[in-house]
Parts: sequence; structure tokens; C-alpha cells
Amino acid sequence: MRVKLFVVVVASIFMLGLSGQVFAEDAKPAKSWPASVDDVIGKTKSSVKTIDMEAFKKVVENKGDAIIIDVREPEEYKSGFIPGATNIPRGVAEFKIWKAVAGFPDKTNTSIKIYTYCAIGGRAVLTAKALQDVGFTDVTAVTMKMADWIKAGNPVER
Repeated sequence: MRVKLFVVVVASIFMLGLSGQVFAEDAKPAKSWPASVDDVIGKTKSSVKTIDMEAFKKVVENKGDAIIIDVREPEEYKSGFIPGATNIPRGVAEFKIWKAVAGFPDKTNTSIKIYTYCAIGGRAVLTAKALQDVGFTDVTAVTMKMADWIKAGNPVER
């Protein structure tokens, strides 16, 4: 009887494991925010300049005077960032951008090229809009996934 029960339990666990694997492959990961957040990002995206990963790679290779801002949280930034990027988290961008721009406070260059990026693009879009709202005129959000940047073999510093 014990052997039979053992076989049934093991078979059940095995079947649950297989079905969980099938479901996991088919299922989309659950978001930790409602669709209304995606709506806001989508609407905001239409009011800012955006570029994709390939165009951004060219900027990174020859950024000139441009400022590249990683708007992720400090612990995300420490895990790996794009060369030349300054970490200014999205929640404080309007306040901390001024230290990254030469000439503040007397002769701030609000027309300097600024590129914002994050883990998947949403925070970059929202930050680009916030920087426009405080007077910067040449802000571009990078709409890419940082994981795709790394997967493509692009440079990352730690």
C-alpha cells in the first residue's frame, strides 16, 4: 500500500511539474502595475522624441557633448550601466539634472542633448517628458530593454 501511495504521489508531482512548465512557457509574466500606467506611458511617448537601441548605440559610440542618463534606481545602475551614463533616478530627475549640466545656475545649457534610458523604456519616456517640462529642449528617450542591450553584446560598465 505504501509503495502504491508513493508511486501516486511521485507521479502527481511529476505531472504537476510538467503542466507548470507548459503553463509557464505559454503565460506572460504578470505586470506589477495596472494598464493605466501603460496608457500614461503611451500618451507621454507621443510627446517626446524616442530612439531605438540601434540608434542609441551610435550615440554611445560618439556621444560628443550629449548627456546620457540612466534613470534606474542606484542598485539597478550598479548592476551594469551603459558607458558614459550618469545615474539620476526618475523620481529625482527634475532636481538632480542640474548638477549634470554645465553652467548651472547662471548659464545653464537647456538645449544640450540628453538621452534617457532605463530597464524597459517606460521610465525613460516619463523622465524625458519631465525634463522637457522643466525647460530642456533636446531630450530623447531610448525605448529599449537593457537586457536586450546586454544580450546583443553592447558595452556595459560596472
